[in-house]
Amino acid sequence: MERENSDQLFSQEIEKQFQFDESVASVFDDMIDRSVPFYRENIELIIKVLEKFVSSGDTILDLGSSTASLLLKIESELRELNLQLIGIDNSKPMIEQAKKKLDAFGSKISIYDGDILTYQLPASQVIILNYTLQFIRPMDRENLLKRIYNSLQDGGVLILTEKTVSRNSKLNKKLIDIYYDYKRTKGYSDYEISQKREALENVLVPYREDENIRLLNSVGFHDVESIFKWANFVTLIALKN
Repeated sequence: MERENSDQLFSQEIEKQFQFDESVASVFDDMIDRSVPFYRENIELIIKVLEKFVSSGDTILDLGSSTASLLLKIESELRELNLQLIGIDNSKPMIEQAKKKLDAFGSKISIYDGDILTYQLPASQVIILNYTLQFIRPMDRENLLKRIYNSLQDGGVLILTEKTVSRNSKLNKKLIDIYYDYKRTKGYSDYEISQKREALENVLVPYREDENIRLLNSVGFHDVESIFKWANFVTLIALKN
């Protein structure tokens, strides 16, 4: 039996590059749950990290907040801290889906429609950038990370999760093959995998893990560590000292 709002977008021939439009927003929760290895476990780890770095009333900012699933999970798990939770996304369909969910849960999360490259970022204790930087044009990434660094309070934390590539081309291909095997176990066909890969060409531009770390170092994050890794996915934590 197919799940409600299941991701079948790429079961037919694609007609355009990947966009966070209404068709994607309507199935996004299922898409990310089935497309990102250990997505839920990584979210649980991120929340455990947050517990160690936030205090009552702190602000957590999620850039590229999509349908607000992560912020809702944080609100539920850390409710006693009365955190100020803010999401920013430039996709109106994603914003609409997020607001429907916030209304359904009676949430106090604030969601804003804005371009994270230009939006005035509020001072925050934690900024989360999950599977978002990879969709930013490479020429704009350093400037965005500078803005993030400047928006973080002293002692603040950036959590960055990205799809990555390997320095060695043969290893990179094998890791991609492993990832596609994973997607097959989640019900995606070879045709769907191929169609999505084509749609994401030149839209999702991944860096190597060390390139991401160097970029973080260059804007002032001198303490950067990986806290989660699976094949070609990695979560980094960067501290503003």
